[in-house]
Amino acid sequence: MTTEAKPGSRDRLLEAAASLAYSEGVGVGVEALCKAAGVSKRSMYQLFESKDELLAAALEGRAAAYAAMLLPAADDSGSPRERVLHVFCRLESQSTGPEFRGCPYLAVQIELKNPEHPASQVAREIKRGLTEFFRAEAARGGAGDPELLARQLVLLFDGASARAGIGADHLADLVTPTALTLMDAAGMR
Repeated sequence: MTTEAKPGSRDRLLEAAASLAYSEGVGVGVEALCKAAGVSKRSMYQLFESKDELLAAALEGRAAAYAAMLLPAADDSGSPRERVLHVFCRLESQSTGPEFRGCPYLAVQIELKNPEHPASQVAREIKRGLTEFFRAEAARGGAGDPELLARQLVLLFDGASARAGIGADHLADLVTPTALTLMDAAGMR
């Protein structure tokens, strides 16, 4: 007989914060977070100094899974173009789900407005990692200006993610051809 360990209060709070911030926004109240996690406010404040700290920890805790879902594996032998297109294909695939609300890290940055907020700082680091991935692939692929192409690809990613997240556009036959056009214009192989 196998018994599964019940997630602890900290894990339940992290899950609730990540889920509710994504589905309802970062303005979700402490009471709603605690209720969703099945944890008292007192317990929450014993585990986290503030809701801001909880939100930052929740975002950081999901970063590895988000990157694994979005980026090709490190040992993927695809060409730089194929590796970049992988990201946009994943975005396109994810955007068709009923729960899709766009990039969770972009949403946090937009909602918080304050670049010094702990969760905004975490989100900025995650977005910096995506930009660096695009820059490295652009350089490997011989792009004339890898920095510029990386910024353009992140702009495309964020714009497409935001528009699909609010239901303003469908990404099929839009985002991948646009990424290809940018890579072609940059001379990326």
